[in-house]
Amino acid sequence: MSRQLPNDRNSQTQIIELLNRILSQIPASSAEPSEVPELMANRIMSKASRSAAVLSGGLALPPGPLNLALILPDIVAIWGIQAQMVSDIAAVFGQTAQLTPEHMLYCMFRHSACHAVSNLVIQRGEQYVMRRAGRRTLQHVLRRIGIRIAQQAAAKAMIRWLPIAGALGCGGYAYLDTHKVGRTAASLFGGISSLEPQAVAA
Repeated sequence: MSRQLPNDRNSQTQIIELLNRILSQIPASSAEPSEVPELMANRIMSKASRSAAVLSGGLALPPGPLNLALILPDIVAIWGIQAQMVSDIAAVFGQTAQLTPEHMLYCMFRHSACHAVSNLVIQRGEQYVMRRAGRRTLQHVLRRIGIRIAQQAAAKAMIRWLPIAGALGCGGYAYLDTHKVGRTAASLFGGISSLEPQAVAA
């Protein structure tokens, strides 16, 4: 059996379907707007990063073929943690009403698939303006992200076969990845200006 997640159209399609599912159900937040949103955002991202590290590290522990079978569940579980974190950070900045799929895509993939989401945001000084994307454009963005994530998953598959070290590596990556998502969310919601009504060109 191959020790890599197939980097093919099937895996990309699966990833796109999973992303569509996440974006169709943006998680609600119980967090309240804060007078010190930066501090609260740091606490939220630290907690989420630790949770992601423990979860991903644990899912990388099973030996043999089962390890590969857990790659996509691992990715989906981490996305769930990150999506909730983005929602909570938006809430402490008082931006819950602004939260859209465009925000989620930008926050979750700016650092790992920048080319796919760069057109969703315009930065004007310290202010950010989110641009609303039509359905066709969103699907185009998701396809580009799907290709990138499938490539990254295939590249990381080998490390999961290393006893203990693989689990530590996956946990460490999940921690850093989630922390970067949180940093992007804090910067975005701390400086957001508006959501433009026009669609982004694909």
